[in-house]
Amino acid sequence: MLSTSILLIIATVVVSLAAFERGSIMPESLQRPEWMSKFRFNAYLIWQKRQFYRMFSYGLIHADYWHLLFNMLTLYFFGDFVEECFRIVLGIKAGTLIYVLMYVSALAVSTSVDLFRHKDNPGYNAVGASGAVSAVIFAAIFFNPTMRISLMFIPIPTPGWLFGILYLAYCFYMDRRGMDNIGHSAHFVGAVYGFLFPLVLRPSLISVFLEQL
Repeated sequence: MLSTSILLIIATVVVSLAAFERGSIMPESLQRPEWMSKFRFNAYLIWQKRQFYRMFSYGLIHADYWHLLFNMLTLYFFGDFVEECFRIVLGIKAGTLIYVLMYVSALAVSTSVDLFRHKDNPGYNAVGASGAVSAVIFAAIFFNPTMRISLMFIPIPTPGWLFGILYLAYCFYMDRRGMDNIGHSAHFVGAVYGFLFPLVLRPSLISVFLEQL
């Protein structure tokens, strides 16, 4: 039976490939390039046209193959662990449901800064599941703060708690600089949300986190 993370990955990959505006490997009959403009996050359209679905649908499409590959590989490596932790704490069915709820809600929560920052800017668009994937990474750090993590901008295996600090500092710094076209605020907010989600759900879990440090 396919895991929840694999199902999320399959759905995201299929929609992303169909929505690519160029270079899609999907059969022409299945290509839907119009989905890119229809599904991407746009704060102006969310406020002015009440297109609230964009706060979720943008996570199903990606800018290019590398963007899609990085997010889905990261979700693959961390997702099953986080789901299993929720299942241990809450039971099998409830744990899976809560894992999906965290992922989907993180898509919306991670856009909260940009939702207000760009509400009057019709030219600002964002795509990709990075905010939700950041939430999954930081939920994993919460459950196992000493796990070794190595990602692109920190290529050396690093304890989860230290990786988390460096990741948040990097996202905050890059967001303040505003020199690239990456949604660093979504990464930052998604990460914080993912760390706090288990704690809000079950405050007593803080002892599990602290005991592992």
